[in-house]
Amino acid sequence: MSAKIGILSVQGDVAENASSLIASIADLNEDATVHVVKTPEEISQMDGLVIPGGESTTIGQMSLVNGSQKIIKQKVESGMPVLGICAGMILLSNNASDKVVGKTEQPLFDFLDIELERNSFGRQRESFEANISMDSIGISNFNGVFIRAPAISSAGDVEVLAKFNEKIVAIKKGNIIGTSFHPELTEDLAVHKYFVNLVKDSKN
Repeated sequence: MSAKIGILSVQGDVAENASSLIASIADLNEDATVHVVKTPEEISQMDGLVIPGGESTTIGQMSLVNGSQKIIKQKVESGMPVLGICAGMILLSNNASDKVVGKTEQPLFDFLDIELERNSFGRQRESFEANISMDSIGISNFNGVFIRAPAISSAGDVEVLAKFNEKIVAIKKGNIIGTSFHPELTEDLAVHKYFVNLVKDSKN
């Protein structure tokens, strides 16, 4: 049966993630479809969900207001794979502070036991690219695009997938993946392919 992979469309790199997922599904020759989702009803139909980069406070508040936060929590707790990118990873955490303004009172999903620092590498003008290796999931060399990126200063019960300058920039816990960098902004489909396979495996 075809797998449905959703992209949470509150703001952020929705179109870029859609094209990366569509290309990944085609390359893998998998039976899966990509959907842009916003409402609890739409999200409830999905087998996997990407929470893209953007402004995490806005995404969190919007998903709280329209009720999608509750359904996302239910779906992820029951095993639906989720990929949180940049702001999406912040939302999946249980603790986020800002390098400049300190602790933030933004709504969080509270899935990942991680201490997270927003804007860890600086603001927009300090965006950069760096080679990342995620050997434990079979990706040894990936071009990470960091834009106002968060980093994980300490991690509890999660698997660390990658570090950059001693800061944790990619993690995994069961069906949840979080990255500080934006895999949808490179030509390399490795992260999205890994996620497509995760969704397929979770359906079998």
